[in-house]
Amino acid sequence: MTLARRSLLAAAPALAAATLAAPRAARAQAGAGRVVILGGGFGGASAARFARDRFPQLDITLIERSRTFTTCPYGNLVLAGRRDMASITFGYERLAARGVRVVHQAAVAVDAGAKRVRLADGAQVPYDKLIVSPGIDLRWGAIEGYDEAASARMPHGWVPSLQPISVLAAQLRAMRDGGVFVMAIPDNPFRCPPGPYERISMVAEYLKRHKPRSKIIALDAKNGFSKQPLFQDAWAELYPGMVEWRGASNDGRVVRVRPAEMEVETEFGDRVKGDVINVIPPQMAASIAREAGLAAASGWCPIRPTTFESAQVPDVYVLGDATVAAPMPKSGFAASSHAKHAVACIAASLAGRPTPPAVFFNTCYSHVGDDYGISIVGVFRGTPERIVEVEGSGGISPRNEALGARARDFRKLEALYADGWYDAITNEMFG
Repeated sequence: MTLARRSLLAAAPALAAATLAAPRAARAQAGAGRVVILGGGFGGASAARFARDRFPQLDITLIERSRTFTTCPYGNLVLAGRRDMASITFGYERLAARGVRVVHQAAVAVDAGAKRVRLADGAQVPYDKLIVSPGIDLRWGAIEGYDEAASARMPHGWVPSLQPISVLAAQLRAMRDGGVFVMAIPDNPFRCPPGPYERISMVAEYLKRHKPRSKIIALDAKNGFSKQPLFQDAWAELYPGMVEWRGASNDGRVVRVRPAEMEVETEFGDRVKGDVINVIPPQMAASIAREAGLAAASGWCPIRPTTFESAQVPDVYVLGDATVAAPMPKSGFAASSHAKHAVACIAASLAGRPTPPAVFFNTCYSHVGDDYGISIVGVFRGTPERIVEVEGSGGISPRNEALGARARDFRKLEALYADGWYDAITNEMFG
C-alpha cells in the first residue's frame, strides 16, 4: 500500500464526518429528539461531539461517571517511558462548553420500555434514542486464580478505570536487570487485537535501554495475531533474543495463575515464573449493557449492521468494544466510526429520512520501537445480514524486505502518522 493511500485512510475520521454529515438544508429540516449517551470513551465522546457539531437540533446528554478519561491507545507508551499518565488523560469540559449536557454519575439501569436511564442518585433521564458505549468488563475467574485481588500482584493494565497502566509500569521499573516479564494473552475476541503485541514491544524497548539482560515470555491463547509478521520482524531486528512468543499449539494458553508464587501454568502443565506478570484475561461487554438485555450468551452485544441499533432492544444503539461487529476489530478508531454512523442514523430516523449508507473505517497503528511504527487499515460496509470488509480496501504495512532501502524512513513515517492519528482523534473527542 502506498504512503499516499495510507495517509488517505489515516484521515478517515474527517472523511467519515464529511460523508455522514447531512447537508445544511436537510439538517435544518431534521426532527429534534433527546439522545442520551452512556459512556464517555472513544464511542461515546465521539458520538456526543459529532452529534453536537453536525445535528444541533438534537438534545444531547452524555452520562459518564468519571470526570476524566484515560485512553487505552498510547497507554503502552507509558511502559516505554515515552508518555506519562497526564498526556493520555482527558476531561469533558470542552464537550460541555460545546453544548453537550455532561452528567458525571453512574448509570445503574436502563428501562427500555419507558425509555429512561436510572442514575446512581435515583434520577431518571428520559430519551428518544439511547447510545450505549460502555466498553468492556474483565471475566474474573476465566483463568483459574485470576480475580480482582490477584490483579494487584499480577496487573492487567487493560481497563484504565479498573487499573491504570501506571501500576504495571511501576512493577516494570522495579524489576531487576536479568528478570523475566511474563504476559498471558487471551483468545479472540478482545479489546484492541494488536494491543498485547505493541505492549511486548514497548516493554522490550524499556528493557533494552534500562535492563538489557532481561527477557519477555509471551504466552498466547491463539496461534496467530494481528500484524504478526511485522511485529516479529521488528522484535528480531530491534530486540534480538529478548522476546519469546508461544502460541496455543506451543503450549501458550495460560489456564491457571498462582500470585503468591508469581507463576502461571499453561494448558499442558508448564509452570512459568516471572518477576513481573501481566495477565490480560478474557473479556465481555460491560455490565450496564449486559443488564440492559443488550448482550447475547457470548457476553457481547449483537447489532444491526446497517445502523448499529441493538439487535435485541429497539431505539438503543451499541458502539465500540461491547459490540459483535466482526470483521471490524474492537478498536478506538472503529468505535469512533460506529459513533458517527449511529448518530447519522438516529438523526435520519427522528426526521423520517432514509438510513444513510453504512460505511465504516478502521486504522490501527502500533509503536514497536523508537521511530518505528506499523499499521493495519480497512474499510467496511454494513449489509442487512453482516458487516463485510471492502475487498482491496486496506491491508497491513509492507514488510522491510519489500521496502528495501526505504524501510527505516517508512517506519519513521508510520510512527509519525500514529502520533498524528492519536492527536487528531482525541481532539475530535475532547477538543
